[in-house]
Amino acid sequence: MTEIRDLSASGPRAGQAIRQRHGVELSLEKLRRQPGAIPSMAEVLLGRIAAHIPVVAASLTPAGRDRLIQAIQTGLSGENTLIPVFHLIRTAMAQHARGFAVTFAGLNDAAQFDLLLRRDGAEAEVACDTMTAEEGRGVHRGAWFRLADRIDPDLQTWLADHPGRYLLKMTLPRGLRGGLHASEAEGGTLSEVHQRITTMLQARNRQDYDEAIVLRLDPLLLAGAQAEDTGLIPSLRREFGPEAHLSVTTSGNAVFVMAARAGRENEVATAIRRRLAALAPARLTGSRPGILSVFVEDTDRTEWRGLRDRLELEGEARQFMTNPEARPVVAVSFVSRFEMFGVSEPDSAAGGELRFRNPGHPAAGFAALAPAVMSSV
Repeated sequence: MTEIRDLSASGPRAGQAIRQRHGVELSLEKLRRQPGAIPSMAEVLLGRIAAHIPVVAASLTPAGRDRLIQAIQTGLSGENTLIPVFHLIRTAMAQHARGFAVTFAGLNDAAQFDLLLRRDGAEAEVACDTMTAEEGRGVHRGAWFRLADRIDPDLQTWLADHPGRYLLKMTLPRGLRGGLHASEAEGGTLSEVHQRITTMLQARNRQDYDEAIVLRLDPLLLAGAQAEDTGLIPSLRREFGPEAHLSVTTSGNAVFVMAARAGRENEVATAIRRRLAALAPARLTGSRPGILSVFVEDTDRTEWRGLRDRLELEGEARQFMTNPEARPVVAVSFVSRFEMFGVSEPDSAAGGELRFRNPGHPAAGFAALAPAVMSSV
């Protein structure tokens, strides 16, 4: 908790994102400190997973228990989270509820896959993985939050001398990379963008551009937009779309908005397909039907719903299944925080995961495996 509080002090935007990223740990701490309080749905679900961890530990070999403890300790250090452990335990709980006998082969035997499922004489391997949606973005949200927090004091000072309503449109053809915890050495591009913006404003220029960045300062003209974030951000989102990175700085009645885009569209679903192609040969033996269960981190409700509604995840998953790397894979499934935290549909996938069966796998039609491999849409 001390580490999370220290990390959250990095700035208001990055701090809020860090607290959201550590939602599991903060929820468990609240349950621990306020045992009589009425828990939220997310806290109930996370509490059930947490309560099941010692049950799992008691069923493991001594070596398996040591590996589980190590995984928990890793998740509780620095910028790491407990999501990988909770995704593993939640997946095992879900498969057990579907009628499978579940063995923690990864923990007990150091197998390359995590879970071994058995049902009516059929077996399947499950490999659980956690990846960040940042891998598919040209402008990382973590880097954007850090940039917005860093430049905010400069913008407030500038607004005091130039009261009004302004919109800085920014295109970053080379992207902006780095997480919420990136070091200053890793933030060279972030520092350069910061300097370009402040230099342009100090020189009272309306635009600045080269192959790395395009900046344009215009009056902020949005019908019905309010100075407060609650009214302005939805208007900006409608104006610039779900992929835009937005930031609002105010000073009295003055407003300065930054809206940034990468030089290309986000490719989150494509990045997930690449991750599947790397996982299958590395995490599955090929001697049994394999299931890849991927937890997609660092995505918001709008993006996660869009990936599903636009069939981007389905399209990339089915394209993956046509590749040689998919031969051992009988199904792939995707989970986000919205399923783990019990967010209602349509912001989360029905049934707690989004799953697609590989019709080309010999075991795709096995009735015994159907509860774990049948497509959920």
